[in-house]
Amino acid sequence: MVLKQEEFWERDNFLVVTDGTKPAIKWAIDELKKRGKALTVLDYSDKPMEGSIQDISSVPDSVRNVVMGITKKEPARVIEKLAERGISEFWVHWKTDTCDVNHLEYEPGLNIITGRCPMMYLGSGASMHGFHRFIAKAFGKY
Repeated sequence: MVLKQEEFWERDNFLVVTDGTKPAIKWAIDELKKRGKALTVLDYSDKPMEGSIQDISSVPDSVRNVVMGITKKEPARVIEKLAERGISEFWVHWKTDTCDVNHLEYEPGLNIITGRCPMMYLGSGASMHGFHRFIAKAFGKY
């Protein structure tokens, strides 16, 4: 049985929202690129990465899935603005979900995964991410 978390990463088109505060988001970007996924990066950091966009109005209409790892801005406000553009699938990085994000999980039409690190699903077997995955599975947190 494929979990919703695993199914999320099988999709083809992603927006990654970062502010540079979560290293796993950079690793997720790298892994999505390696897998040949269509990828746009919305970077709110002081030094945005090359090729990234800096505002929601620049998000391509084709984006359907969002990976978020921001701590300098309320992620729920960003989710709301992206939802206004018709995006409904969100992954909010472990420990960046807030009470406001948790409330949005109950909004009809929004699918939000919280409490999970993207690299637990994207990382390769023989790495710290593979070890993280093993521990999460052992404790029923996968």
